[in-house]
Amino acid sequence: MNESQLIHSARQGDGGAIQALYGLYSRRVYAVVRRLAGEDALAEDWAQETWIRALRALPAFRGDSRFSTWLHRIAVNTALHARRSRERKAGREEPLEDEFVTRPESGDALLRLRLEQAVAKLPEGMRRVLVLHDVEGYTHEEIGEMLGVAAGTCKSQLFKARARMRQMLATAYEPEEGVETCST
Repeated sequence: MNESQLIHSARQGDGGAIQALYGLYSRRVYAVVRRLAGEDALAEDWAQETWIRALRALPAFRGDSRFSTWLHRIAVNTALHARRSRERKAGREEPLEDEFVTRPESGDALLRLRLEQAVAKLPEGMRRVLVLHDVEGYTHEEIGEMLGVAAGTCKSQLFKARARMRQMLATAYEPEEGVETCST
């Protein structure tokens, strides 16, 4: 079946077609919400919520855009909505401190970990704009519309986020104390 046939069958309630669409797009949905969530557990919840919303809205999908674009928009909106809801509740909850820090052994994994940690340390506004612009490819105008702010605010937040990332990652290639380095 091609994508349009899968969508048509999924609209009719065909579980196999729904499962096939999930198989095609679940990794992309998770990747989008993971970048906005900043942690795996939240991303799993938000990805699940994205699929629930998408399946409920599937009968209204008109096909004006690609299915992947439509689903991506639902994922971003779901993550942003969940983030706002979480922030409203934040005043009533206290975060738990992380007790264990793990380090991957390979250089690429270590760099990825440092990037994720640096992004997670950014203030929410900066993180959202950085992820939506630099990772997801939205324009400042689209981001401003999604977040309810001016495009100029998005540009300012992106500039500040990139500067903060450079500052946090400046030591990414400097060896830590007690860690041996290889020289060629």
